[in-house]
Amino acid sequence: MNKSVLIVEDEARILEITSDYFKANDFHVFEAIDGQEALDVFNSNKIDLVVLDIMMPKLDGWSVCRRIRKNSDVPIIIITARSDEDDKLMGFELGADEYVTKPFSPKVLVARAKNLLKRASGSINSSINILKAGDIKIDKSSYMVTIGDEQLDLAPKEFSLLVYLIENKGLVLSRETILNNVWGYDFFGDLRVVDTHIKKLRKKLGDKSSYIHTLIRVGYKFEVL
Repeated sequence: MNKSVLIVEDEARILEITSDYFKANDFHVFEAIDGQEALDVFNSNKIDLVVLDIMMPKLDGWSVCRRIRKNSDVPIIIITARSDEDDKLMGFELGADEYVTKPFSPKVLVARAKNLLKRASGSINSSINILKAGDIKIDKSSYMVTIGDEQLDLAPKEFSLLVYLIENKGLVLSRETILNNVWGYDFFGDLRVVDTHIKKLRKKLGDKSSYIHTLIRVGYKFEVL
């Protein structure tokens, strides 16, 4: 079954080209030219991925991202003409999974989208589908994380981050190493995005957040003592 993508972009030419590239890669494409239309389309259809422009009429991308995240962990790629690092951090703090700055290559965007969907479905490194660390259990094939009988609601990037930490438990991991392996070597964001996601992940892990150890000026280590 083909994946569906909602592309939200108010510049007609960019919307057309981006849509064509996704369609050529067997995506079912939904389109929206403003933030309000984006929410209407999202709430009325099964959407697997959102490609979201920031500067739009009626409702900006930040607001759309925030409202989607209230009820859904669908992967979100933010697109903007601005390259300010604070803007990127804002996007990640709101729950975005990737950040692309205009001008961008539609071919690269589609490649990032496919990789993000693979991570969200747990199909990357799927040779070992079950991970256990202390009281945490991860089923990568079903994208499920549980602590005891409680199922955690993790965003795609939080899930990928936790999987990477557990797969490398006991090892000291620098922020750069984590960034390269979870976000990818072609990600040009600030290292602080790692700290932001570690903070969010710890909050969701509750008292099991103690498994993630901070090494000042070095990075992080996942260890069950």
